[in-house]
Amino acid sequence: MGTIWPEELPQAKGPKYKVVADTIRTAVENKSLEVGAKLPPVRELAYRLGITPGTVARAYTILTDEGLLQAEVGRGTFVAPPKSPILDDVWSRQLHLLEARDPNHVSLFSPRLADVGQVALIRECLQKVAQADPWLFLNYPTRDAYLPVRQAVVDWLSDLPLGKLDPDDVVLTHGGQNGLCVVFQAILRGPKPVVLVEDLSYAGFRRAGELMRAEVVGVKMDKWGLSAEALEHVLRQTRAQAICVSPEVQNPTGCHMPLERRKEIVEVAKKHDLQIIEDDCYRMGDARAPSFRALAPDRGWHVSSISKTLTPALRVGFALPPVGRGADLRRAAEYGYFGLAQPLAALVQLVLSDPRAKDLAGAVRKRMADYVRVTVNVLGGFDLVWDSEIPFVWLRLPSGWRASAFSRAAEREGVQVRSADEFALRDGRAPNAVRIAMNGHVPLSDFEAAMQRLRALLDNPPEQISV
Repeated sequence: MGTIWPEELPQAKGPKYKVVADTIRTAVENKSLEVGAKLPPVRELAYRLGITPGTVARAYTILTDEGLLQAEVGRGTFVAPPKSPILDDVWSRQLHLLEARDPNHVSLFSPRLADVGQVALIRECLQKVAQADPWLFLNYPTRDAYLPVRQAVVDWLSDLPLGKLDPDDVVLTHGGQNGLCVVFQAILRGPKPVVLVEDLSYAGFRRAGELMRAEVVGVKMDKWGLSAEALEHVLRQTRAQAICVSPEVQNPTGCHMPLERRKEIVEVAKKHDLQIIEDDCYRMGDARAPSFRALAPDRGWHVSSISKTLTPALRVGFALPPVGRGADLRRAAEYGYFGLAQPLAALVQLVLSDPRAKDLAGAVRKRMADYVRVTVNVLGGFDLVWDSEIPFVWLRLPSGWRASAFSRAAEREGVQVRSADEFALRDGRAPNAVRIAMNGHVPLSDFEAAMQRLRALLDNPPEQISV
C-alpha cells in the first residue's frame, strides 16, 4: 500500500475523503493494488496522511458500498474481486439505492443493515455451494435432506428461551412474512376466520390475514403493548382463532412486553382457546423474557428470520410450531412451496454454521447502534422511544405537526419516514407519530445530516395544521 501514497495526501479539489477514495480507486484500476490486497487500518493510514480517522473511514465506506473493497470482521479491509458484468449491467442498475447516487436522499422506511463482513461470508459460502455435488442442482427438495439445515437453525436459535426445540420443529420459510402466512394456513379454519392484532402493529399481520380471507380485528394497547384486559373484551365479542404479537420489539412503538403481561395474555388465550403467533423478526439483541412458545407450549407459534441480524436479501426465515402441531405446519409449507430451493438451503446451512456468523450478527448490532446514538443525540429532546438494540425509533410529534404532513415535509427534504397511519388498521385511529428506521447503507455523517433536517422541521412546525 505504501507504493501508491506520496508523503502527503495528493493535492486535488474536493473533500479529503473523496481524494482518498479516488486515490485507492485509481490504484485498483491500474493494478497497483491487486485483488485481495489488504489496506492499512483506518488509524494507521490516517496517521500517515495527517488526516482524521473519520476521513479515511468514510473513504473506505464509499468504496465498500461500490463493491471495490470488502470488509471482514477481525481481518481488515481488502480489495474485492471484480463483480460479474452481467450483474453489474442488470441488477446494480435497477437495484442500486437512490442514496448511493444522491447523498441528500436517505430512506428511513425500513432498517438497512450495515455490511460488517457478512457480505464476504455469504460470497464465500456461495462459492462453496457452486462447487457442490451436481445432484444438489437437479433434485426436488426433501425434508430428510434438509435435516442438517434445520439443525443449523436450532443451533442458531439456541440462546433464545423458546422451550424445547427439535430440528423436526423447524420449518424453513422465505422470510418472516412467508412464515406468518404458513402459520396462518396451519391454524385458520372456516370460511371467515378472525385474527387479532394490536391497534398499532406491523402491516404484514393484516396483509397475511387478509390473504387468508380473515377478518382482522384490533386490540387496544398500553405502554407495554397488548392489553390483556382489552384482549379478554374482544374475545367475548369474537370467535378469534389467533392473535399476532411482537413482545420483544413491538413494531412500530418499540415497547417491550414484560413477563407478567405475557403470563396474563397466556391465561386469557387458554380460557378462549386462542393461538398466539409471536413475530420475533425485529429483535437484534438477547431476548429479555421467555417466548410465548415457552410460556404456552400448546399454543405458542414463533416466527423469526435473519433479515435484521445478517441480511434481508436471502429471504430466509423460520417458523416454529407449538407441541403437537409440527405436522400441520410442515403440511402447509410442503403444500405451498415444497421448501426452500436446495442451493439456498445449502447456503443457509453454511452461513449459520460458520463460527463467524454470530460474531457478525453482534457486529451488525453494534454498528446499527451507532446510528441509533446519532438519532438520539439529534432528536433526543423530543418524545422519542428508542433502544440501542432496536433498528428504529418511535417519535411522537410535537404540537403543530400531523404525522402525514410531517412525512410529506420530510420527504421534500430528502428523508423518508413512516407515518403511524401505516401501522393502524383501516378503520383505526393512529397517533401523531412516525417511525424512523436506521439506514446502515449511508455514512454516519450523511445519516446525521438527515437527522438534522428532521430536527429543523420539528423545531419549526407549520403555522396551520395540515392533514
